[in-house]
Amino acid sequence: MDSLNSLIDGFGTALTPMNLLWAAIGVLLGTAIGVLPGIGPAMAVALLLPVTYGLDPTGAFIMFAGIYYGAMFGGSTTSILLNTPGESAAVVAAIEGNPMAKSGRGAQALAAAAIGHFAGGMIGTILLVVLAPTVASLAIGIGAPDYFAIMVLAFIAVTSVLGASRIRGIASLLIGLTIGLVGLDQMTGQQRLTFGSLHLADGVDVVIVAVGLFAIGEALWVAAHLRRSTGKPIPVGRPWLGRTDLKRTWKPWLRGPVIGFPFGAIPAGGAEIPTFLSYVTEKRLSKHRDQFGKGAIEGVAGPEAAASASAAGTLVSMLTLGLPTTAVAAVMLAAFQQYGIQPGPLLFEREPELVWGLIASLFVGMVLLLALNLPLAPVWAKLLRIPRPYLYAGILFFAAVGAYAVGGESLDLVILLVIGLIGFGMRRYGLPVLPAVIGVILGPAAEQQLRRALQISDGSVTGLVNTPFSVTVYVIVVLIVAWPLIGRLIARRRGGRNAAEESRTASGG
Repeated sequence: MDSLNSLIDGFGTALTPMNLLWAAIGVLLGTAIGVLPGIGPAMAVALLLPVTYGLDPTGAFIMFAGIYYGAMFGGSTTSILLNTPGESAAVVAAIEGNPMAKSGRGAQALAAAAIGHFAGGMIGTILLVVLAPTVASLAIGIGAPDYFAIMVLAFIAVTSVLGASRIRGIASLLIGLTIGLVGLDQMTGQQRLTFGSLHLADGVDVVIVAVGLFAIGEALWVAAHLRRSTGKPIPVGRPWLGRTDLKRTWKPWLRGPVIGFPFGAIPAGGAEIPTFLSYVTEKRLSKHRDQFGKGAIEGVAGPEAAASASAAGTLVSMLTLGLPTTAVAAVMLAAFQQYGIQPGPLLFEREPELVWGLIASLFVGMVLLLALNLPLAPVWAKLLRIPRPYLYAGILFFAAVGAYAVGGESLDLVILLVIGLIGFGMRRYGLPVLPAVIGVILGPAAEQQLRRALQISDGSVTGLVNTPFSVTVYVIVVLIVAWPLIGRLIARRRGGRNAAEESRTASGG
């Protein structure tokens, strides 16, 4: 009841004319910046951090929240329409969203993403209000073995459901893990795969990898085939979701937040793992599995709802523990410290107006985001009417700008081109792109958690399975790996029984 009263007071703060204005500006700026490939929410918040020096803390953080959600949706827009993720959380949206756009259903994909963000954000923020203390206390007890088990689950789940075969999925994952090894070893400081370049000592940025594999690889692939086919504009199609679309998306919209919020709340969480797992879940539960990879709307709705709920979940550990779980949360933590405020267990007591005003502004920001982007879905989809040679030339330009903006080094453009050629080769030989991206994102973190777990257990492998949580996750991993084999055995036994019954019937006849 105290939380409800505090939230009502927070709405009193968030709905003042000035704070409403800051929320609207944040949503607009976030969406506009998120559309640019390579410039995600973290960079948007970091770039705009100096702009807020003259604002009061409450107004500044309300604006940051609008930028965060707006940039997440903007990243999904380019991911769906141009197969160019604006940030890592939008990678999954390209898998089904881009085929939908190519088949003339880009507006429907964008509408499903917008409503998914709204549903995920609303449910995630409600859970933030209700469960923040409980989730924070549970997150403290999760250790290195549990984190490593979760990441193994993500690796296995993604490689098992994507691509023409598991072997190709694993090969793609290994490519990503290899790219993730580039840089300094975080524990020993040794250089790995840097070829003597100091620029590579920090590793290859995830944004460059995602933009290279998706945008550059796709542009090169299209360019290689334009000689055989004419580059006709793609039709936009009707702008709204039909009854069939709504019937297929309402359950993913509700399932996504259940997956996304807990992963956002735990330390070392974020939107990457839950979006991957949401996609896997929707593919397993869908009645239209044959459409996955060709433009299944469930594959857009679920992951986008999970990403938005995860964004709300990240605020749990940041506000209650002072522990940032994503790059955006880290930038926001720096902003808190800029104002002399230290997030932690006492923050709700010391700064109740700021905290509850921020939480209430999340609800306001979600409504503004939906009101802004749902009518604009057909307008964004008209980008696809641009002839493909010009469209992909523009993609290459903005991809290069985004990659250069990451570090401001010309070598980043060379790395972008090399990774783009790798993406082209993967498409040529039928390797799915997503496992490589998840390998780059989660590989270094998985290695770090593995080594921590082994250090704690003095090198004993049993240290990886010494908690009930990790054991449960590994059981799920075994089931995912073994299920196709079990299914084949069951099918063979049924086939043998049917053949035996037929022979008995024939001999009896």
